[in-house]
Parts: sequence; structure tokens; C-alpha cells
Amino acid sequence: MKLKKIYLLVLISMFLTGCIQSTALLGPGVTIATAGNIMPAGFPYGANSAIKNETGKDAFTHLKDAVEEEQDNQKLEKKIKNLTQNTIQRIKKKLLIN
Repeated sequence: MKLKKIYLLVLISMFLTGCIQSTALLGPGVTIATAGNIMPAGFPYGANSAIKNETGKDAFTHLKDAVEEEQDNQKLEKKIKNLTQNTIQRIKKKLLIN
């Protein structure tokens, strides 16, 4: 019985792997059918295509990388600020001692 389940799973996965490529336009097709207008369906597809052509990444990956880069910049700014404040405090102490 367990062997039949494994065989069925492998067989189904072989047939379904070819369907993934053709479902890329399923979302815009449903939007056109429900909205009755091609503009709401075409804009996200066009925007995603433009982002992919410009950056070489899909929209989600590009957004994720931009957020991570901004977080890294904020961390760097915080480190520089702390370093500057510590340096100023050390200089003040040395000046007050002398």
C-alpha cells in the first residue's frame, strides 16, 4: 500500500511540473475575467517585467534586498554615531584632566 502511494506521488509530480510554467498568466487572466478591464491585470505584469529587466531580480527579491540594504545603512550610521560620541567623551575627559 505504501509503495502505491509513493508511485502515485511520483506520477502526479511528473505531470504537474509542466503546469507551473503555464500558470504564470493565470492571475492576470482571472483579473481580466473578474474586472472586465485589461488595465488592472496588465499593470502588475508590466511593472514586474520592467523591474526584472532593470535589476535582473523579481519584484519581491528586489524589495527584500532594498530593505536589507537600508537596514545595513542604518546600522552603519548608528555605529558611526556611537564611535563619534565615544571619541568626543574621551577627548573631553582628557581636556578636563589636564
